[in-house]
Amino acid sequence: MTIDTQDQFERLQAAGRLVARTLKAMGEALEPGITTGELDALGREMLEAEGARSAPQICVGFPAATCISVGPDVAHGIPGDRRIEAGDLVNIDVSAELDGFFADNGASFAVPPTPKRIERLCRDGRRAMWTGIRAVRAGGRLNEIGRSIETFGYTLVRNLASHGVGSWLHEEPEDLATWYEPRDERRIHEGMVFTIEPFLSLGAEWVDELDDGWTLRPPHGEPTVQYEHTLVATKNGPVILTLA
Repeated sequence: MTIDTQDQFERLQAAGRLVARTLKAMGEALEPGITTGELDALGREMLEAEGARSAPQICVGFPAATCISVGPDVAHGIPGDRRIEAGDLVNIDVSAELDGFFADNGASFAVPPTPKRIERLCRDGRRAMWTGIRAVRAGGRLNEIGRSIETFGYTLVRNLASHGVGSWLHEEPEDLATWYEPRDERRIHEGMVFTIEPFLSLGAEWVDELDDGWTLRPPHGEPTVQYEHTLVATKNGPVILTLA
């Protein structure tokens, strides 16, 4: 989506703030003993209280309001009866439609006690996302985002990518690599709305879909994190829409 009016910006920002508040509340509720289904119910309640709808449900028929993946799963996990345990690495992805506009936000959470290498992976996953965001400038190349993220030295999952968002959950520009792709000559234009969501891993460059048709997992269970914001490119740089 490309926005060109203040009204569009404000409506997108409202959607972004709602998914950010929802993700924050779900992250704060994450503790040993809670089920992923209970976390999802919290997310659904917060979205519906503001008149929003779950984007994965209305766009792709996902069977829950939010995606919750417990390691070694990294994305598109279906919430249910699984109880969170100490030491789990959990990814929560919240995306929603509000007043006709879509926003997408995600983060990984390590439930203590946490090994040092997982703490570093989470820290660097957040840093990599923000480094990619800082590379955004109107007129610049989209592949500069991936070039900056690659400097962190981790493997990056290459069959998951950032994407355009705004009038639908996934739209143009599609397949925005979070690694350097020299053949991608597309440029960022003012008003472009898209996500930045690198998947940093301790060894995985690919994820496989499980038999449930949704859940994604590295072939050897390598620890992997994802952090995601929705932003709009402006002449003054990126504006993050998914801030609580």
